[in-house]
Formats: sequence, C-alpha cells, structure tokens
Amino acid sequence: MSEDGHGAELFELLRSMKLPTGHYAVFGSGPLLVRGIIESVNDLDVICRGPAWSRACELGPLVDLHQEEVQIVRTHDGAITFGTSWGYGSFDLTELIDTADLILDLPFVRLEHVIEYKRVANRPKDQAHLDLIEQYLEAEN
Repeated sequence: MSEDGHGAELFELLRSMKLPTGHYAVFGSGPLLVRGIIESVNDLDVICRGPAWSRACELGPLVDLHQEEVQIVRTHDGAITFGTSWGYGSFDLTELIDTADLILDLPFVRLEHVIEYKRVANRPKDQAHLDLIEQYLEAEN
C-alpha cells in the first residue's frame, strides 16, 4: 500500500476533512495509487452520498460540469474533487461505497469497479491504467 509522495499529502488532506464514514469512497485513479499500481496522481476523486455530500458542499463551491451533466465540489485548488456521480458511465453509487476496500484508514472503490469505469471512459490514460492493472493482477496471482 502506497502512502508516499504527493499521494500521502492527498490522503492526509482527505482524512482531515472528516467526512462521515460509510458515505464516501476514493474513485478514479486513487485506488490505483494506494495499491502501488501507479506512482502518482494530480488529485483525488471522491464519490459521496448523503451526509458526506453535505459535508463536501461545506468545503468548497458547487461547480456545474454541463458537458458531463454532473455537479462537483473542488477543494484546495482542485486537489480533491467530490461528486455524487461521475461523467463517464452509469454506476451504482451505493454499491461503490458499500463495497469499498478500507486501506490506510480510507475507503477506496474496489478494482473491479475502477476497471469498469476506465473501460467506459476509455481515455488514453485509462488505457494505460488498464494495462497496469492487468499486470498488477497477474503478479498477485
């Protein structure tokens, strides 16, 4: 489990926000960082519901992403982005949060869900991440 470099700062920043346990999870590339699949990220994406979303809305301005038809909250110059959905694909928020893996005292969306998300998003970085995830999973077996 990785908590070095910029990741450590981001994880500590997220912990300091004191979001209600069981109502949020780190999504996007954060689950890859914490597992050591990638070495760094620019920011953390956090999915929220109920009380965690209410708390996130206290931490920064609500931003409409019209192209993706979602609302987010960005804090600390974009270091952490909170949302109740994501611009790519259709995901069961309850399942993503309820099945999250607790690593370093933070909830991270399970790799199987990250894989699904990255396949749907299909950006160049997602393709690279999918290759790295495959290598990681092969090494684990």
